[in-house]
Amino acid sequence: MSSILVVEDESRISTFVEKGLTAAGYVTTVVTDGQSALDYLATGSFDLVLLDVGLPGVDGFEVLRRFRAGGATTPVIMLTARTSVDDTVTGLDGGASDYLPKPFKFDELLARIRVRLREADQQGTADTVLRHGDLALDLRARRITVEGTALDLSAREFALAEQFLRHPDQVLSREQLLSRVWGFDFDPGSNVVDVYVRYLRAKIGAHRIETVRGMGYRLASAP
Repeated sequence: MSSILVVEDESRISTFVEKGLTAAGYVTTVVTDGQSALDYLATGSFDLVLLDVGLPGVDGFEVLRRFRAGGATTPVIMLTARTSVDDTVTGLDGGASDYLPKPFKFDELLARIRVRLREADQQGTADTVLRHGDLALDLRARRITVEGTALDLSAREFALAEQFLRHPDQVLSREQLLSRVWGFDFDPGSNVVDVYVRYLRAKIGAHRIETVRGMGYRLASAP
């Protein structure tokens, strides 16, 4: 039975979410401010976090930053009434697994929770290092090694690299990468995939990610 921490200061929303999650079979804990969230997260006893952005004291972005800085890989779905692209990118670049704007339908929230928990379970049982030729992606250290040299990646660069190394012979479309790396609601007309592919190429070598015209991107064959 999965345990979920709900960090939400609006009692109407937190009560609604808590009742729904409990009915769905999840063990649910609710806190209403950022510092309390950090205190609970320090116990390491949660399988997923629903994190509001607009919290009193320590806001959701800072909670996420501190949580990820400690090396935690627990899925975090951010909940927010803010709809600007900048806020969405800030959350996802900070290490959020998904981003759900308010108001939301509870069935959609449940679907996203199931996806993120399933992904976390698959990662937990998989090899912690993905390899392709002279590339090695360490899932625990969240670092990539190129020709024996370790490089640090941002949260989104890492997630993008992980998709390529998990599917080395597959052409990944922009739509697939948007869904898997940035979340289901990200604007399909955005060029964020192309931007981050460029960032990743700059770090690991432009020749390692091929552009397949009209289709998407593919990790180049291992030398």
